[in-house]
Amino acid sequence: MSAPQQSAGYRTLGRSGTVVFEQALGTMTFGAEADETTSHAIIDAYVDGGGNFIDTADVYSAGRSEEIIGRWLAAHPAEAAQLVIATKGRFPMGAGPNDHGTSRRHLRTALEASLRRLGVEHIDLYQLHAWDAITPLDETLRFLDDAITQGKIGYYGFSNFTGWQLTKASLLAERHGWNLPVTLQPQYSLLVRGIEHEIVPAALDAGIGLLPWSPLGGGWLSGKYRRDVSPTGTTRLGENPERGMEAWQQRNADPRTWQIIDTLTGIAEEHAASPSQVALAWLAAQPAVTSVILGARSVEQLRDNMGAVTLELDAAELESLTAASAPRADDYPYGAPGIAQRHRNIGGGR
Repeated sequence: MSAPQQSAGYRTLGRSGTVVFEQALGTMTFGAEADETTSHAIIDAYVDGGGNFIDTADVYSAGRSEEIIGRWLAAHPAEAAQLVIATKGRFPMGAGPNDHGTSRRHLRTALEASLRRLGVEHIDLYQLHAWDAITPLDETLRFLDDAITQGKIGYYGFSNFTGWQLTKASLLAERHGWNLPVTLQPQYSLLVRGIEHEIVPAALDAGIGLLPWSPLGGGWLSGKYRRDVSPTGTTRLGENPERGMEAWQQRNADPRTWQIIDTLTGIAEEHAASPSQVALAWLAAQPAVTSVILGARSVEQLRDNMGAVTLELDAAELESLTAASAPRADDYPYGAPGIAQRHRNIGGGR
């Protein structure tokens, strides 16, 4: 179930009735790649462009991202009243044995600290930044339900959960009569589509809205890189070619990467748009996607990305991108034989 669109550019936040812009402002760069002046200018540009959904986390720049957002909110009370604020807790913010995880003890401390840094009494969406294999899930979910009852958060969601983890959490909350999760933040882009095997179906089944992060594949889908030309300059890979999952050598050597980029740039030229805008427009059109998280270093980059909201791709263009970026999968159960078997089962055959 795709999040219902309320008006151009806006959708409901997963199963909730809260309305958010189809592009969220991700703020991992705040306090690190973007100083406070630049960060505030980025928020200004985002709000001026119709955006109302800001996503952060306590660990972004060791709390500085939340503090930078908090000072902007304090300086713009009228605009702040219209914003939907999301943050996350789970990872270490101290050196003690209880300074991480999703236990009631740690989440209580983490939530209070986020409220203080943001300068607010209520956070609209509080998210578990990752799965915790140590803490009993019922302890975590009961804490989140209590936080909603206490008025400290409006909704809760997850980040980086697998399909079975998402389903388990949703069913456990339902069984106990607790408030249900509304969102999941997964990595998702034309380059990274593995979540379509299990996570997207699980989200659709539970009525959970997806908030994709790294929608441009760490800059690969912006069109700024060239085949077999090692990146340089002030880009993520120019500064660090071996950066994590985005590493230059591995993706450059994969023919699928350039098949996607060639298709992307061809469609972008037809629309006089940027490759980034086309990649973002494709992602926003995928099932269960509520809001795509933009990560910008500059106002110019943000404004270009926000142009995707008004870009209309036709069915043939969407299918061309989908075909060029088809995720790799084992033949069974995710490849063609598995798909054919599922269709036979649906039809009553064996």
